[in-house]
Amino acid sequence: MRKDRSKALFEKAKQFIPGGVNSPVRAFRAVGGDPLFIKRADGAFIYDEDDNAYIELINSWGPMILGHNHPMIREAIVRALENGTSFGAPTAREVEIAELIISMVPSVEKVRMVNSGTEATMSAIRVARGYTGRDKFIKMEGHYHGHGDSFLISAGSGAITMGNPDSPGVTFGTAKDTLLAPYNSLEAIESLVAANPNEIAAIILEPVPGNMGLVLPKPGYLEGLRKICDREGIVLIFDEVMTGFRLAKGGAQELFGVTPDMTTLGKIIGGGMPVGAYGGKKEIMDFVSPSGPVYQAGTLSGNPIAMAAGLAMLRHLDSHPEVFLQLNAIGDSLVTGFRSVLDELGLNFTINQLGSMYTLFFTDQEVYDFETAKKSDTALFGRYFQAMLSRGIYLAPSQYESLFLSTALTEDLVGKIVTAHGESIIEVMGR
Repeated sequence: MRKDRSKALFEKAKQFIPGGVNSPVRAFRAVGGDPLFIKRADGAFIYDEDDNAYIELINSWGPMILGHNHPMIREAIVRALENGTSFGAPTAREVEIAELIISMVPSVEKVRMVNSGTEATMSAIRVARGYTGRDKFIKMEGHYHGHGDSFLISAGSGAITMGNPDSPGVTFGTAKDTLLAPYNSLEAIESLVAANPNEIAAIILEPVPGNMGLVLPKPGYLEGLRKICDREGIVLIFDEVMTGFRLAKGGAQELFGVTPDMTTLGKIIGGGMPVGAYGGKKEIMDFVSPSGPVYQAGTLSGNPIAMAAGLAMLRHLDSHPEVFLQLNAIGDSLVTGFRSVLDELGLNFTINQLGSMYTLFFTDQEVYDFETAKKSDTALFGRYFQAMLSRGIYLAPSQYESLFLSTALTEDLVGKIVTAHGESIIEVMGR
C-alpha cells in the first residue's frame, strides 16, 4: 500500500494542528506509524487519500450502525439542507426526535438536545447536582465521559481517596468533588457512600464500558447500583453514548432491565452528525432552564441537519427491530471465528463481546475492570494493529477501545476479517 499522500498531509497538519490531529487517538501514538487521512467512506469500507480501501470496524466510534454513507441518512441530510443549515430557533424536528427518543429509551421522560456526548455528560452532572443540592459524584476508573474537567480525574490512593487531576488545566478544586471507584465493585461504591454521607449527587458510568476496551457488567452489578442510589437519594446516570440504540432499541438499560434516573446519548441520534442529548425523569429534567434554575444552552443544539439525520436513523431502528438481531449475528460470527483461530494456535487471549461490540485483549486473564484491562500487552496489540492494517482491516488504534460492527458487514467480509486475523496473529506471534 502506498501512503505517500497521508504521510505528507500528516507532516503538514503538524505545522497547524496540535499533534497533527483534532483528537489524540487519531495520531496512532499507541500503535506506531503515521495516521491515515480518510477521503471517503461507503458501507463497510473507508478509503484513504492514497485510495487504499479498508474494511472498517470503528464506524465513527459507534453511530454508523447501518454502515457509512447510508442512502437513507444521506438523503435526509440533503433534503434538510435545502431549507438552511442553522436557525438558532426551535424546529418541528426537535419535537419529533424528542418524542421518538422518549418512546424508545426506558429512562427518558424528557430530553434536551446538545452538540456532543461531552456536553451531554457535563450537563447531566450539573443537573444532578442542582436537583440534589449535593456537590460530589462517583465515576468509574477507566470510564470516559468526554473531556469535561470533572471527568479527567485519575484514582487516588484507594477507593475512598479524593481524585487527582489527570490533565494539566484541571484544578484540584474541581478534582476534589470527583470520587473514583473500580468498575464492577459494589463494595467500593458502598465505601464511598459511607465515607461521604449525604454528599453524593450522582453515580455516572458506562453501563457497558467501551473506553477501556469492551468490559461487561458482572451479574447483579447494575442492579446493585440501582438499589444503592434508591436508598441514598443519588441520581444514577447511564452514559449510553456508545451503547444507546446499538445494544438494543432502548440501549443497555433495556438489555439489562435496569432503569437509570438519567441517560446521556451521542452521535447515533444524529445518524453520525455532531449531536448529543441528555434526558431522564420529568422531575429531574424540569430543573433545566427555562423550566428550572439549572442553566444550560447552545446555539447549535437541535441543529436541523443533525435532527434530520437522526430522525431517519431512529425511525428506521424503531420500525426494524431485526437490525439488532442482524448486528448480534454478525458479532457472534466474527468473534466465533476469532476464537477458533486462537484455539487452533493454542493461544488464550481474552475476547469480550456483547452484540456488535467487541475487544480482543492481548492478555490471558479475565478483563472485568480497568486494572485487569491494563494487563494487556499493548506493544503486541500495536504489532497486531499494523498487521491487520496491511491486510486491509482498519481497527481502532488503541488496545483500550471497543470495536463497533455494522449491518454493512456481509458474510463474505466477515470471513475476510477472520482470515486477516489469523494471518496477523501468526505473524505477530512468530508462529
